[in-house]
Amino acid sequence: MAHSIRRDSPELPDFSLLKRLAKDQLIYLLEQLPGRKDLFIDADLMSPLDRIANVSTLKQHEVDKLYKVEYKPIVSTSDQLCFLIRPRLQSVKWICDVVNADKAAGKFRRYKLIFTPQKFYACENVLEEQGIFGDVTTDEWAFHLLPLDDDIISLELPEFFRDYFLEGNQRWVRTAGSALHLLHSLFGPFCKVYGIGRCSKMAYESWREQVEEGEQNTGRDGEIGSVFLIDRDVDYVTPMCSQVVYEGLVDDIFRIKCGCVEFGPEVTSSDKSLKVMLNSQDKVFNQIRNEHFSNVFGFLSQKAKNLQTAYDKRSGMDIKQIKTFVSEELKGLKQEHRLLSLHIGASESMMKKKTKQEFQELLKTEHSLLEGFDIRECITFIEEHINRQCSMIESLRLLCLLSLTENGLLSKDFKSMKAQYLQSYGVDHLPTFANLKQLGVLVEQPTGETLTAMESKVGKLVNDRTAGKLTDAFSSLAKKSHFRALSRRLNLVPKSDEEYDLRVPKDMAYIFSGAYVPLSCKLIEQVLERDGWTGLEEVTRLLNGQEFAASGCSEADGKARNDTRRTILVMFLGGCTFSEISALRFLGKEKGYKFVIVTTAITNSARLIEALLDNHA
Repeated sequence: MAHSIRRDSPELPDFSLLKRLAKDQLIYLLEQLPGRKDLFIDADLMSPLDRIANVSTLKQHEVDKLYKVEYKPIVSTSDQLCFLIRPRLQSVKWICDVVNADKAAGKFRRYKLIFTPQKFYACENVLEEQGIFGDVTTDEWAFHLLPLDDDIISLELPEFFRDYFLEGNQRWVRTAGSALHLLHSLFGPFCKVYGIGRCSKMAYESWREQVEEGEQNTGRDGEIGSVFLIDRDVDYVTPMCSQVVYEGLVDDIFRIKCGCVEFGPEVTSSDKSLKVMLNSQDKVFNQIRNEHFSNVFGFLSQKAKNLQTAYDKRSGMDIKQIKTFVSEELKGLKQEHRLLSLHIGASESMMKKKTKQEFQELLKTEHSLLEGFDIRECITFIEEHINRQCSMIESLRLLCLLSLTENGLLSKDFKSMKAQYLQSYGVDHLPTFANLKQLGVLVEQPTGETLTAMESKVGKLVNDRTAGKLTDAFSSLAKKSHFRALSRRLNLVPKSDEEYDLRVPKDMAYIFSGAYVPLSCKLIEQVLERDGWTGLEEVTRLLNGQEFAASGCSEADGKARNDTRRTILVMFLGGCTFSEISALRFLGKEKGYKFVIVTTAITNSARLIEALLDNHA
């Protein structure tokens, strides 16, 4: 079932150290406010905090009661209040209201604000403007990285995508640089650093500044060889495709949050929901997480038969053997049985939703868009989807995929489909179209400009870049997609007369049923093969440049073991999908690499589009 692993695959570093460091620092900060205190926590920090320090740990350090930040008057009676928040103006203004309300009521308390992962000047400025700067103490919890699994680390910053790529707000760039710096100080030095995208370049430069400001390298052996930084806007096509590997499907349907998923009664076969941690410790999940969904149910059925056989062997045992069986095997079998039941329940629930004819037609439409065939039929399908008022997010996703693969929509198609969308879902979505246009994922083709003409113009403008001529025209073209040309040059859509065997995948395209190799992962594969960007000039030109390659350490420092050099850290700025993670795991097994994925957040098409909706808070 699972792909065979090359025997020379390296071992991964132990990233649990990141959790221990974050926990120790948080405890230290809490102890700076001695005595009993109530702790108010930002809603989106609740799940990450639970992975670092659970309630019992907090109670041991004199946290009396826990509250979720809800932007309303508080009910706490404690004399000491501690606020654990993201550096958001809304949260700071609410805290100012709390403090000022206490002042008006003649109530004296001590207040401590802990910003994570860092505090911004704008937040302190609000405290000053509201007249409470001297009434509170502020601190920083440098909680940059949360290991979600052996090979997945998240910054848990979903707002990074909208803030940077839509609004141009660079406040999180230094945070990304600090995350790299932390990994470098614990598991470095890195041998090589590659990257593509403007944000990646800035994060790299921020990291290098922090390295130069800090201590000199001790000359130890690093545990990570190369680092690859990639901006989400380098590849928008991949996250807009339906996920069909098991872990991706679970995320699309049930929403994996901070490495956990909540399965409802339809999965648990009871009247209760159940929160389940999804990682490599779950032996059943670990064997199916990267598999195409069509293979999963057969595997689970066989697993159930094997489990029954293991139970049945008790019948011929004597008392001594039964005692050994109970003490050594029974507990493990019961645990495996529980997990197996859950994943069978989840698979059945997903099959009810995803094997319907409509889903098959949806996948067929996506594959046609990726291949560039039957575009008129695809447009008709999307229009029907909109007019039947199917999922609003799904309709936008299909429109974006059409635009990205066709380098924009023809003017008449764009106007017609936009009008139909607004009629079906409401004119209040008009600003969302402006956001999608600004991002370059749903655009109208300039009248009379062919794809070839656009490509040649981009080529000219990128060449002009060497002379420093970054024109307005180039800036606007930077938001255009050149998927067809990239697909041809990188062979992203495999050409084969034979039917793709999903049970024995031969390349990364299996994650999309053999229809498409994710651009982001193909770039990583090509750069690692070539040890740089040489030979990929045409590709980087179509991606609007901003690629770079640098040595992370000197030859003297960089005499890394061979297995270290094959441990590759890939950092996605703006989010990464489980499909891309599965593809990189497959590539690692094929080539003898071990990939560590660092991402600002786990994403998918729904999360990306929700971040761009006009009513985004």
